[in-house]
Amino acid sequence: MSNIDFGLMLRMYDSKMQAQELLDYNAACIERLAWGFTTLWFEDHLQWGDGDVLESLTTLSYFAGHYPTFRLGTLVLDQSYRNPALLAKMMANLQLLSKGRCILGIGAGWKEDEYHAYGYAYPDTKTRMEQLEEVVAILRAMWMSSPATFQGKYHSIQNAYCEPPPIPLIPLLIGGGGEQRTLRIVAKYADWWNFNSCPVEEYAHKVDVLRRHCEEIGRDMEEIKLTYLATVSVSEDPEKVLRHPEKHYVAGNADEVTREIEQFAQLGVTHFMFRMPDLQTLEHFVEAVVPRFREG
Repeated sequence: MSNIDFGLMLRMYDSKMQAQELLDYNAACIERLAWGFTTLWFEDHLQWGDGDVLESLTTLSYFAGHYPTFRLGTLVLDQSYRNPALLAKMMANLQLLSKGRCILGIGAGWKEDEYHAYGYAYPDTKTRMEQLEEVVAILRAMWMSSPATFQGKYHSIQNAYCEPPPIPLIPLLIGGGGEQRTLRIVAKYADWWNFNSCPVEEYAHKVDVLRRHCEEIGRDMEEIKLTYLATVSVSEDPEKVLRHPEKHYVAGNADEVTREIEQFAQLGVTHFMFRMPDLQTLEHFVEAVVPRFREG
């Protein structure tokens, strides 16, 4: 399956690490990557208890400068935390600085405690989904028309310029699996879609729902890149394989992990973003699993 490639989810927080240690650990992980890894990803959170948390966009800018062979994305940015027009401008600028390597992943937002801590209103799910759709519409308008104007229920812009525009156009990834609203927004706007930490059967169901939404609005689903995020735990020693009582891990020995990745690929997934529990797991995945997806 030579069309499969991988991304690494970097760490924005670790209860045992301070900020500089986090940066050093992420750098050590990146430097162990090999063929098959093409992207670096960062979550978007502002606080996690009282520990050090790395902010997503500034940290990605740092790694963009240090590692010029990787594309970089947010998985996913919280639509509530940044004015959408300013976000469009920031991402366009990062696209310029990185020479076209950005992917913008965005979602409705969920971590209520940091909303309150940072002074953001935390509306109900329906409202956050409506806001997400407006944010996506503004991003598209800012990147594709100049000047851009949009009037919505929650956001508006008037004759807003985003110069220089992002070249190439930044792929827009929308994350989530809500079947009534989120997947319909994906069908309407997304270049990439991500759903995470679920078994193959659940992902297959979400793909079917997304396909129905695409059919209803007349969009070719082949235009949407399917991606999957999970934690990987791979070891040839069964006692070292980690599993989670609530979240699905891609877990087992190299053969078992390979088979599960292949099952997702059969559903149309072409890009896998993985969290790695530690450097040893990452090294074993790079040595024992990734080569099985090398062309030829």
